Amino acid sequence: MATSVLNRKTGVIYGDDVYKLFKYAQEKKFAIPAINVTSSSTVVASLEAARDKKSPIILQMSQGGAAYFAGKGVANGDQQASIAGAIAGANYIRAIAPTYQIPVILHTDHCAKKLLPWLDGMLDADEKHYKEHGEPLFSSHMIDLSEEEVDFNIQTTAKYLKRAAPMKQWLEMEIGITGGEEDGVNNEDVDNNSLYTQPEDIYNIFHTLSAISPYFSIAAAFGNVHGVYKPGNVKLHPELLGKHQSYVKEKTGLKDATPVFLVFHGGSGSSKKEYTDAIGHGVVKVNLDTDLQYAYLTGIRDYVLKKKDYIMTPVGNPDGEDKPNKKYFDPRVWVREGEKTMSERVQEGLTDFNTAGQL
Repeated sequence: MATSVLNRKTGVIYGDDVYKLFKYAQEKKFAIPAINVTSSSTVVASLEAARDKKSPIILQMSQGGAAYFAGKGVANGDQQASIAGAIAGANYIRAIAPTYQIPVILHTDHCAKKLLPWLDGMLDADEKHYKEHGEPLFSSHMIDLSEEEVDFNIQTTAKYLKRAAPMKQWLEMEIGITGGEEDGVNNEDVDNNSLYTQPEDIYNIFHTLSAISPYFSIAAAFGNVHGVYKPGNVKLHPELLGKHQSYVKEKTGLKDATPVFLVFHGGSGSSKKEYTDAIGHGVVKVNLDTDLQYAYLTGIRDYVLKKKDYIMTPVGNPDGEDKPNKKYFDPRVWVREGEKTMSERVQEGLTDFNTAGQL
């Protein structure tokens, strides 16, 4: 059981517990889904799925998702909405997660160069929380400088890891480009060669970052694409991840067959075999977003279509002109339908990634 290696069994974990959980995942050949959350509703849908499947879970906020948490009516010119929303979401998750009796990694998603002020603001909050509670507000963050020159990417990531290290905070980075479009970063037209990371780059990152802290992971590109696509339309090569692990093992002399904690981005539409192969090569985290957005919609969509004649007016429906419709249009009713269908899709991911039953 994964909880056997954790000091904190439930709620938000950090530091050594994150490291131990990821290493346990490599040993037991499973990966933890990272669910993009944008509201308390999507948070509880995810936690409910993980609880029911007896699984750990990663909850993460993107820059846009964090801004949504703050409210779309808040200006975000200097990332103030994304910073405030991320902090609010983190405090909510910290408060509610123990209720579900599972370990949760609290993470933030892609932070490109233009969004670094967002990361700076969250790290300010982490350091404040650390002074007060002895741990950072977030378990981990992601810095994504994959569109920049490799040396700038690695050195800037190292700078941020140095800031996170005293708090035992995890940092995820990306090397190579994930195709498609997400949160305003559009890589739909990049050259295909950019979609495959080279093993020399993985070793360079590992060598540089491991000298600072053991708490880091790498999202290496192996043909991944963000967004929706039909199976077979994207050529994934998870076997490249195995070559990265072997190269780092050889260069460092480490005995561990999977010395690098790897992350799978742009997985929507991937086959179960592609997930399984990637997990076998040391992937510990798989991002899920697009599929879950659609799953959340379907529950609400189907409810509205089914109950259309009961939500057109506050009073009056096929059962009678004077019949009230409050029990049909109450947001707690139809929002819950979205939570149910999203939760079902999260459970599917937990099963596919072999996370189910690991607690």
